[in-house]
Amino acid sequence: MMTDVKIQHSCETENCQNAATLQCPVCLKMGIQGSYFCSQDCFKGSWKTHKIIHALAKGKDSENGYNPWPYYTFTGKLRPFLKSEKRPVPVAIARPDYADHKEGHSKCEEALRGNTTIKILDDEEKEGMRVACRLGREVLDEAARVCDVGVTTDEIDRIVHEACIERECYPSPLNYYNFPKSCCTSVNEVICHGIPDMRPLEDGDICNVDVTVYHRGFHGDLNETFFVGNVKEQHKKLVQVTYEALMKAIEIVKPGQRYREIGNVIQKHVHAHGYSVVKSYCGHGIHRLFHTAPNVPHYAKNNAVGVMKAGHCFTIEPMISEGTWRDVSWPDDWTAVTADGLYSAQFEQTLLVTETGCDILTQRKSANGNPHFMDKL
Repeated sequence: MMTDVKIQHSCETENCQNAATLQCPVCLKMGIQGSYFCSQDCFKGSWKTHKIIHALAKGKDSENGYNPWPYYTFTGKLRPFLKSEKRPVPVAIARPDYADHKEGHSKCEEALRGNTTIKILDDEEKEGMRVACRLGREVLDEAARVCDVGVTTDEIDRIVHEACIERECYPSPLNYYNFPKSCCTSVNEVICHGIPDMRPLEDGDICNVDVTVYHRGFHGDLNETFFVGNVKEQHKKLVQVTYEALMKAIEIVKPGQRYREIGNVIQKHVHAHGYSVVKSYCGHGIHRLFHTAPNVPHYAKNNAVGVMKAGHCFTIEPMISEGTWRDVSWPDDWTAVTADGLYSAQFEQTLLVTETGCDILTQRKSANGNPHFMDKL
């Protein structure tokens, strides 16, 4: 799952809230993200205070030697690390419409934005989804194999990228609204959309890897949260309950069921264990488009539109947090973290509604379909 909302920036000049598109050239050169201004006048007027950021970035860095946002207050202990260059995809591999767009826009998705009509897949489209989801599962299983203490999330991204290429798939997140990597790696307090970087995973981390592949016109989307080394029991429980919530929601999927009921089931289970459901991000329809109708909230008393019918294809992907359900974003415009810095977990499957229930297209084929974290319980 990835958001398809276009990011808007406000001018950083004090008491100016105008929309801003200009960026400080020194910040760009130094790799400092953010620093948006609405005009040259605002930029020049703010220069005396703004340039302090440059001095801080040169003279003060985080414990890993990299501090892109010296002005930013983090909610938890996790910090950004350096990132590798964008990985290329061979031209022979079919790619979605946003892959080569300068700003990563999907014109196909944007043309249907606001349309709540849910596509019913025909037999050929169902088969296309089955294949894409099977390949996506294979790719995520490759990531699970290497997710361990001392391995960087950038290395996980490399494994995912190469596994996609080997299967003649385009990694769907790559350049989607300018997302720079081939998968999302969300560690500890990161709820979703974490950008793979050079931080080595540490003993006790939990790491969600979100994989989507695009194969011959169809997207297959799934994610799992993995244990890294010796994870505390409280965090193991969070991961377990999150997975249980997903499976309870899947159990009610069948023709005639309202999409809004999914959130009721998830929240009931999660609240019973003292956790909260993140509200900012939802499941979504998926097939030839990465994100489309239906919108699938994971919280109770939502206003989701639609009734399930055979041939509908969509994801359920609850994000469950130890503390508050509220989220904030890092200045990279992607990384969503818990507002209180406590841990969050997530699981995702792509589902195809059948005449009697649903098929879990991205389910693990071994271990009785159980996710990888259960291998370590």
